[in-house]
Amino acid sequence: MSKKEQPYLGLHDDEVIESRAKHGSNQLKSTTRWHFLHTILGLLKEPMIILLLVTCSIYLLNRSYDDAIFMAFAILFMVAIEIFQNMRTKVAMENLKDLSQPKTLVYRNGERFYIQSEELVVGDVMVVEEGGAIPADALVLDFHDFSVNEAVLTGESLSVFKNTSGENKIFKGTLVATGTATARVTAVGDFTAIGKIGTSITAIEVEKTPLEVQINNFVGKMVLVGALVFGTVLLINYLESRSFVDSLLKSLTLAMSILPEEIPVAFTSFMALGAWRLMKVDVVVKNMKTVETLGSATVICADKTGTLTQNKMQLSATYSAVEKEIFYYEGKADAHGAEVVAVAMWASESMPFDGMEKALHKAYLEQQETDQRDTYTLVEDYPLSGQPPMMTHVYKKPDGRFLAASKGAPEAIIAACKMSNAEVAVVTKVMDELTSNGYRLLGVACTELDTADFPPDQWGFDFAFVGLVAFYDPPKANIREVLSDFRKAGIEVKVITGDNLLTTRAIAQQVGLVQVENGLIGAQIQEMTDEELSKQLSNTAVFARMFPEGKLRIINLLKKQGHIVSMVGDGVNDGPALRAAHIGIAMGHKGTDIAKQAASLILVEDDLSRMVDAIAMGRRIYSNLKKAIQYIISIHIPIILTVLLPLILGWVYPHIFTPMHIIFLELIMGPTCSIVFENEPLEKNAMNEPPRSYVRTFLKGKELMVSVVQGLVITLGILITYQWGVSRGASESEVRSMVFLTLINANIFLTLVNRSFFYSIWYTLRYKNNLVPLVISATVLLVMSLFLIPFFTSFFGFTSLSMEKWFFSLVVGALSVLWFEGVKWYGRGKRK
Repeated sequence: MSKKEQPYLGLHDDEVIESRAKHGSNQLKSTTRWHFLHTILGLLKEPMIILLLVTCSIYLLNRSYDDAIFMAFAILFMVAIEIFQNMRTKVAMENLKDLSQPKTLVYRNGERFYIQSEELVVGDVMVVEEGGAIPADALVLDFHDFSVNEAVLTGESLSVFKNTSGENKIFKGTLVATGTATARVTAVGDFTAIGKIGTSITAIEVEKTPLEVQINNFVGKMVLVGALVFGTVLLINYLESRSFVDSLLKSLTLAMSILPEEIPVAFTSFMALGAWRLMKVDVVVKNMKTVETLGSATVICADKTGTLTQNKMQLSATYSAVEKEIFYYEGKADAHGAEVVAVAMWASESMPFDGMEKALHKAYLEQQETDQRDTYTLVEDYPLSGQPPMMTHVYKKPDGRFLAASKGAPEAIIAACKMSNAEVAVVTKVMDELTSNGYRLLGVACTELDTADFPPDQWGFDFAFVGLVAFYDPPKANIREVLSDFRKAGIEVKVITGDNLLTTRAIAQQVGLVQVENGLIGAQIQEMTDEELSKQLSNTAVFARMFPEGKLRIINLLKKQGHIVSMVGDGVNDGPALRAAHIGIAMGHKGTDIAKQAASLILVEDDLSRMVDAIAMGRRIYSNLKKAIQYIISIHIPIILTVLLPLILGWVYPHIFTPMHIIFLELIMGPTCSIVFENEPLEKNAMNEPPRSYVRTFLKGKELMVSVVQGLVITLGILITYQWGVSRGASESEVRSMVFLTLINANIFLTLVNRSFFYSIWYTLRYKNNLVPLVISATVLLVMSLFLIPFFTSFFGFTSLSMEKWFFSLVVGALSVLWFEGVKWYGRGKRK
């Protein structure tokens, strides 16, 4: 049942201001706001910060004030970087949250328009519809087959039907299961039912991803290794020197060199900035796990309407069962098929949201001399139901009789009418003719009654078949190119729709989709076992007349086959499939709130081409993160071994590096991995490669081996420099200076060489990354200052070097990395 919707004036602008001042805004207080103090407290739990604080304290107790001041500055610098990263991440996430805010249809100043839901005030008259989340507590004024799922408040999964009497209250955060309603807002923000119990529903979800867990586990293990080595070295040093403070400082030096604290920083910044970059191309990331997964997508399951097509339904033809003829329209609908259009319009909502229903109302006004819509009273409605679905409205006519008008899937309408086999055959032939040309069809039927004795369901009416209405939704202009890009990237596209198979196949052929010859409909899938359906999935791209359970089943079977599945959905019933997919994608404009809540990505402009950008971005982020982590592993190995080996082997200068040197190196490496590599562009032909395998281990054995070998060769170069200096009679400060220069130069060349593990350094120098020369120049200037400014030279225990020693150190540092260019050259030759 329904109550006929009446027009409303709503609040005036001055009343909106007054209400907001009195009752507040429609925002819930966040319980997870970023705070400066939270960041500081979090940093105090970081192993590297703890080591720095301990070292700084020891220097103070030992009255080494210069060293203590340097350590304090290092701590402040690292805290500043962390605060900057957190603020940048927070801003990016807030921007994403703002983009994902829903809108609400309201009456104000006698007009009806959309506003941001958080702009609602007490007294506003709003319209809520199927699939949407209710944005504020309110009282129902008008309704049409209106039910609400209140599980978020009550835990009860069954929907509750609402009306204007007893069950007239609706609550913020609950979901509209069926129908539409007009309601007056009674409470907003923290004064709503959900606000009072402290439940905050946010659009952005943050959770640990598999990769994040791997990284945290790796860092945790390195902390344990560092602790073990720290204790061992402390004991050895103390037994030799009997100086606890000196032994403690040397042990802390080694522990600092082992901790790869840049890895979690790089991961966090890469993911957050990746989401921010996606936002700039109108893709809202709700779940950070998606950024990690995007580059692995192998299958995209998409709807037809609004995804492949423009979602601009045009009434293009009608078939009249009385005249037994198809009437095509060009532009404005003429008088032909007027009865079919009129019955279809009566079966539509009086204030339509659906594109087809809007087209029917428009055609009705074009065909009819007199608009009779105000003279018919809606007395009963039967909501869209059944598989395939249909819906029915019953009106009281001016003459006192009743008109039952029905529209829906042609198969459902034909089944509801009493038709002979010959009549069904004629209509089926017409349907095949229209659908094979890409038209979307609705069947239309009606009956008249003398009394209000209506059956309990719509299939109880004695319907007469009136005809068919045919709509054409033209393909999007760029969709052929988009599908071609997916194919080049090794990604399959499957169309899963509730539309007719022939219509879907025709559109699929028009846009260049492959494997459209084979198609399955929902009824066939119901009869198949999982094994039978799984075999069909590999060579089937079109699935028509689908139902929610069928979509979910296809998604799960594709996942079982090892695919990384993306699902594009916009409807109420797409929620389970969107949640089940690795990457759930909702449309920003036509997507329901339920679909958006279930999805992990939102395409703001309903443009599938943005998924090409998103997948490219996903591949770029993953590739760059891998480069950064490989860089961190490679450069940490020589730092660790340069500290450890001279001590273990009993070389003449066993303590070549002190904590100041390690911290200085860490301050150089941090920006390199989290700034330079994050800003690297997508490598050439990356979107022409098949999707990467989504494996549990981030680095494959071969990739890890490459990083380890790079680190060991750099270590070899440093040790050669060390022994060469000793053999030339160099002092400890000279050897320290040479070793430091060798390591820094190796670090610079490692940054350049590892920008690609395939293309040469000469090719990657042409990459557009303005931060590379900036960071390298800053590194060179810092190092030069250490050797040219006497205070710094003395503080770090360096000394001036002869040209021969400068040249030797720089050449060895470069060669210890540039050898890998030969490996890349060999690899390129093998691929030709």
